[in-house]
Amino acid sequence: MAIIAKNCPHIKVTVVDISQKQIDKWNSDNLPIYEPGLDEIVKKYRGKNLFFSTDVDQEIRDADMIFVSVNTPTKIAGIGAGRASNIKNCELCARKIAEVSTTNKIVVEKSTVPVRTAHAMNRVLNANSKSSGVTFQILSNPEFLAEGTAVKDLTEPARVLIGGNQDEGGLAAIQALVDVYANWVPRERIITTNLWSSELSKLVANAFLAQRISSINSISALCEQTNADVSEVANAIGTDPRIGPKFLQSSVGFGGSCFQKDILNLVYLCESFNLPEVAAYWQQVVTMNEYQKTRFATNMIKKMFNTVTGKRICVFGFAFKKDTGDTRETASGTIIKIMLEEAAKCAVYDPKVTRDDMLLEFKYTHGIDHGTHERLDDLIMTETDPYAAAKGAHAICVMTEWDEFKSYDYEKIYAEMVKPAFIFDGRNILDHAKLRKIGFEVYAIGKTFEDVGISQV
Repeated sequence: MAIIAKNCPHIKVTVVDISQKQIDKWNSDNLPIYEPGLDEIVKKYRGKNLFFSTDVDQEIRDADMIFVSVNTPTKIAGIGAGRASNIKNCELCARKIAEVSTTNKIVVEKSTVPVRTAHAMNRVLNANSKSSGVTFQILSNPEFLAEGTAVKDLTEPARVLIGGNQDEGGLAAIQALVDVYANWVPRERIITTNLWSSELSKLVANAFLAQRISSINSISALCEQTNADVSEVANAIGTDPRIGPKFLQSSVGFGGSCFQKDILNLVYLCESFNLPEVAAYWQQVVTMNEYQKTRFATNMIKKMFNTVTGKRICVFGFAFKKDTGDTRETASGTIIKIMLEEAAKCAVYDPKVTRDDMLLEFKYTHGIDHGTHERLDDLIMTETDPYAAAKGAHAICVMTEWDEFKSYDYEKIYAEMVKPAFIFDGRNILDHAKLRKIGFEVYAIGKTFEDVGISQV
């Protein structure tokens, strides 16, 4: 909405939420999320043609076009629990729009939803309209931005996808949204489809990206056993234009709010349509991701003499990727959970993640909080300084690819660590040769034991 406001000064954009606390944050000097470039845009256009309000009913009445941008979490109970998306919030939005609308509306699905959600929303809208003669057109306009580069991704998108009914009313609604994006996006990058193709394309796009990560991570395990280097393998195959170099960076595993959720939703859809072989294929992408995280943690324990009980582990990074404060489904959480089970002490440093956000991730993803673990504050600590986090540590594990992690004074860090001092690079971003010269024992994803100068026993 901020990018639309920036590029469409003739359009009034209002973001509404039922949470006064959330809206107050958007109207303050401290925005509730960190995204490079967003702060400047919001503050420049807020109060001009970008507004934040809790007056949901009035803003719906005034709007010509309504973007439904609510959360669609994975169900935690009932049919499809753990895989199916819960579209309750989409339905509630549709009911509210129908209740208060007095003029025709274009309703745009911006949330990631299961295919044919638009059909359900359309039925709810038409069944609950309080004003005769009011019509609703449903469009699907999934977002393809990535956290950390969202402003650039929206300003210079590879494509904008708009799906709608292929009748006269639907095509007119599609054109109305095309006209909005055409203020800054070249027309050839705006793709129009039917509703169902658009809804499914979002799930498939995320599934394909996650598949590439799991694919290269599976090869990293093989590289560690065969003297191959996963970085060299990725470079070699990435030069093939049929494959390309993107999303071939091996790591401890993918995280975030989208990949796992959307793949599991795709798995559930395939099972629902009696396509078990297709479902099993995509399930393996998630299975490999979990294997990679477990394998990394197991290797840490093995290299540290098969025990981390009572040892201090410095964790560099808790966000699921750099340039964001988002902690949802972060691989770091899984690694720390395993260390916690082994009675290790973890000192976490992340430049953008607060302790409160970190503890919320442990609570909602791993079921760990002060109620379930009375020594939580003793075993999971947060530091505001990376050198303090590493002081007295037996090992450092790099979990997020923050650029600043490359520039630290590792000689100073090494001097204040317990020896032998270990570094486990879960992102392959550090200078491993330099670290070994300092004295560290370094283990990295997809690198062999010979690479670190240690004989296999």
